[in-house]
Amino acid sequence: MKISVIVPVYNVEKYIAKCLDSLVNQTLDDVEIIVVNDGSLDESQKIIDKYIKKYPQKIKSVIKKNGGQGSARNFGLKYATGEYIAYVDSDDWVELDMFEKMYNNAQKNNSDIVVCGNKVISMDNSVLKIEPAIYFDDVKLNILFGKMAVWNKIYKREIISKKNIEFRHKVWYEDIDFTTKLIFNNYKISFIDEPLYNYLLRPGSTMNNSNIDRNLELLNAFDEIKKFYDKDYKSIYSEVEFLAIYHIYIATIVRVINAHVDCRHRKEIINKLIYYMKTNFKSFKSNKYLRYLDRNKKLIYKLINLKLYFAVKFIFKLKSKI
Repeated sequence: MKISVIVPVYNVEKYIAKCLDSLVNQTLDDVEIIVVNDGSLDESQKIIDKYIKKYPQKIKSVIKKNGGQGSARNFGLKYATGEYIAYVDSDDWVELDMFEKMYNNAQKNNSDIVVCGNKVISMDNSVLKIEPAIYFDDVKLNILFGKMAVWNKIYKREIISKKNIEFRHKVWYEDIDFTTKLIFNNYKISFIDEPLYNYLLRPGSTMNNSNIDRNLELLNAFDEIKKFYDKDYKSIYSEVEFLAIYHIYIATIVRVINAHVDCRHRKEIINKLIYYMKTNFKSFKSNKYLRYLDRNKKLIYKLINLKLYFAVKFIFKLKSKI
């Protein structure tokens, strides 16, 4: 097989058919779809079974006890035979030529990892935004400013097994440390600047949860990264530090600021995130990659530095009305 697509499934009976339709109709030959039912309690498996009956040569179905998305992805990898591995979330869908374009790009450039752009889709099927794969004429900058998700990438299977990399279980942000453990290993990375993946932004999805305490699990992801690289950590310190600025200090603090929770609780979580940055990345305010932030993120970054959280909240409230 050229590509093995691993699809973790948990209670997505409303969405799984659209996801599987986009996978079984891929223009690339030799694609296997490994659907991992992570203990769903709804009718998801019945829908999966219908697709297996119709496409027995394309779909493998495995069922396991609930262990979370990371656990399901790890479980699915055991059944994968493809040269490359892809991960697709079961409430999302992909363009029909996604994997043909990504595989051809990998072959042309002898790439270990290929990254594409994506669309963010609302529940009414409108495009909220298009997120590119290429931001700069520089591979490292594109990595640092790009999505740290696994679903907009294909990975050569041997680099995952060689480093014995797995997803953490039952946590948020498992994508960040998984991807970071691969991208700084001098592997060949190439990009397709087309939105080939469709990410559905729905109220019930994990990252839209109002349980703001779980945002602290991002700190565990960065602890994992430091532990993984061990003696080599110093050589990539500036890059990891910037990822922490981008994902902890900006994105996650903004998420907490905008959460509909008690003000005191919100401030407590923000203080813990800032304390982590100051303790683990003491010189982060002089990071060499800060100058590449766009104007909007520079503004948010400065407001957070000044602890003007009300201003950040106002900006996003104003933005939502436009």
